[in-house]
Amino acid sequence: MNLPDYDGWQKLSQDFKHQTKAFIGGEYVDALSGKTYETINPATEKMSAHIASCDRHDVDKAVKSARAAFNAKHWSRMAARDRGVILQKLAGLVLENADQLALMECLNVGKPIMEARMADINLAAAALKWYGEAIDKLTDEVVATPDNVRATITREPMGVVGVVVPWNFPLLMACWKIAPALAAGNSVIVKPSEQTPQSILKLAELAIIAGIPDGVFNVITGHGAEAGSAIGLHNDIDCLTFTGSTAIGKKFLEYSGRSNMKAVWLECGGKNPNIVMADCPDMDKAVMSAAMNVFFNQGEVCASASRLLIEESIRDEFIERVVEVGKTRIPGDPLDPKTNMGAIVDRNQFDRINGYITKGSEEGAELMLGGDTATVDGKGLYVNPTIFKNVTNNMTIAREEIFGPVLAAISFKGIDEAITIANDSPYGLAAGIWTRDINIAHKADRDLQAGAVSINSFNSIDIAMPFGGYKQSGIGVDKSLHAIEKYTNMKSTWLELD
Repeated sequence: MNLPDYDGWQKLSQDFKHQTKAFIGGEYVDALSGKTYETINPATEKMSAHIASCDRHDVDKAVKSARAAFNAKHWSRMAARDRGVILQKLAGLVLENADQLALMECLNVGKPIMEARMADINLAAAALKWYGEAIDKLTDEVVATPDNVRATITREPMGVVGVVVPWNFPLLMACWKIAPALAAGNSVIVKPSEQTPQSILKLAELAIIAGIPDGVFNVITGHGAEAGSAIGLHNDIDCLTFTGSTAIGKKFLEYSGRSNMKAVWLECGGKNPNIVMADCPDMDKAVMSAAMNVFFNQGEVCASASRLLIEESIRDEFIERVVEVGKTRIPGDPLDPKTNMGAIVDRNQFDRINGYITKGSEEGAELMLGGDTATVDGKGLYVNPTIFKNVTNNMTIAREEIFGPVLAAISFKGIDEAITIANDSPYGLAAGIWTRDINIAHKADRDLQAGAVSINSFNSIDIAMPFGGYKQSGIGVDKSLHAIEKYTNMKSTWLELD
């Protein structure tokens, strides 16, 4: 694979033309109000573009376009196999434009260019391709009945689906939701985070090229308080799917109750326990995983292994080894292919992370690494990898989702205590257990209150495996065939014959 070098990425960034408009009814349009807002490159803190700032009037326009497209039946009643072919073509177009899409993620989010190029974009294309391949393999049901009855159970597209996605993996999180919703025959209205609209705006262009009819794929840009809430409150949106904070997830549940009781699917926060037993079969792998799963993507990951639970007998040695790995994660220019630690997405999140670090020290946790910030060439929003030990589970850094490169290490004396600590959280998204004892592994799998449990790994993912949480980590799942269920209605049909 022939990828640009540092100079090549720099030149691409200088030549990059920002798309600044929303996408409604198959074309790019200004906000009806004419208002715009600024996006900021967190690596330089310089303004990148002025983006259309949509509000409820633009959302209403998009909903009418999406509803008209759905009712026209060109997409919603298209043969599943034909929809699948178009989604697979879209996946191919994403890969053809992978360098440009990765650059958009890098400039908007501040993530390292190679992580965006080799992970985010490839996985987004893979999701589109997988659902395109899967959709015509699903069949309806015929129920056993008396001879004079024909009874069927069918799945039908819901109609118009609102898709609200976060800034940490903009295109990937969008494709996890867009792909099954479109595969099922729905029209979609995507609201990207205000910080990161570019890659999803580009995807809209590629969707039309792939053959998705006008109005089936729409993108509303703008702030959550105006555009996002309008999607949640709209009476002609049939379903809303969201990834983001638990606090905002609760707002969408409220909006549903205040409007048309639309189905709401949420993937929200996590404070995920990574349990390491003294009999861990591969300490080298566990050490590397403990570090990478909290420092990857600057810790801006809902499934981040932010609570490291270590059996007391190996605590000090294990933490020392994780610290050594953490030292290798060095903030750098996100456009440099060698960079493994990028910038924090914006000033608010930067200040929030540093506030948690201060709180950790004030509450008595022992700082083992980092705890400070950095700049690159005197610019940018960078937080150094940070590790605390002697953390107790009642400390703020162990209770609340930080969404940054901060690891809280907690010790325990046995598996029962470990599971008690792990489950003592309002969240239940992901968890891990490292042990060679099959009995302990099985107990942890059964007892851990998390939607995804990894044994001798952490956050192991595959598009065929569902991803969702327990408790305040959300409702429903992304990925797998089960995700399609979220975007369909189940119909029972009873036909009595002569």
